[in-house]
Amino acid sequence: MIDWREIDTVLLDMDGTLLDLHFDSHFWLDHLPRRYRELHHLDEASQNALRDRIMGEQGTLNWYSLAYWSRELDVDVVALKREVQHLIGLRSDALDFLTWLKQAHPRVILATNADRASLSLKLPLTGLENYLDAIISSEDVGAAKEEQAFWFALQDIEPFDPARTLFIDDNPRVLESAREFGIRHLLGIKQPDSQRPEKELQEFIALDRFAQLLPENLPGQQGER
Repeated sequence: MIDWREIDTVLLDMDGTLLDLHFDSHFWLDHLPRRYRELHHLDEASQNALRDRIMGEQGTLNWYSLAYWSRELDVDVVALKREVQHLIGLRSDALDFLTWLKQAHPRVILATNADRASLSLKLPLTGLENYLDAIISSEDVGAAKEEQAFWFALQDIEPFDPARTLFIDDNPRVLESAREFGIRHLLGIKQPDSQRPEKELQEFIALDRFAQLLPENLPGQQGER
């Protein structure tokens, strides 16, 4: 699927790509609306309204900002996330893939829309930092990955050749933005959330497992393909 001789840089999304999206799906669509209603002593209609409001910000910096939601809802979103942090976990063979990348020596950059507060929660629980050369958050550059401004800023901070770069993300809008910027090798994720059905990606190849990307002659990989 990938000729690794053509890859110098690997850009990786976090939520839904390296990490199971179940934590985020549960938190934003179930846990936060329910706890918001409980903390403010509101009726069930307010819970549904908040869910709609959250979805209305999708694709913007606000959507990804814990500070924004804490301020808007008058709750400590980070503390509420910690209530269900046991759901934070790596996707299937993500750690095997990261281990192989570290041995294969392309530059590996986490390119995420998660803000720094989210990263501060998730990185210590997952150990991702041990496998990454750099971490760039949309909060750092002031633009979400859905916007071209993110990619120009990323290239300024961490110079890369789009023609020799692999980018993996579960969000088709983000993949489209990366393609517009000129990144040549683009892959999606079939099942970002282990508790939800697989997604259909119309214009991008989607991965079941990261083992699909590894050279066939690697010891122990043949049985995983």
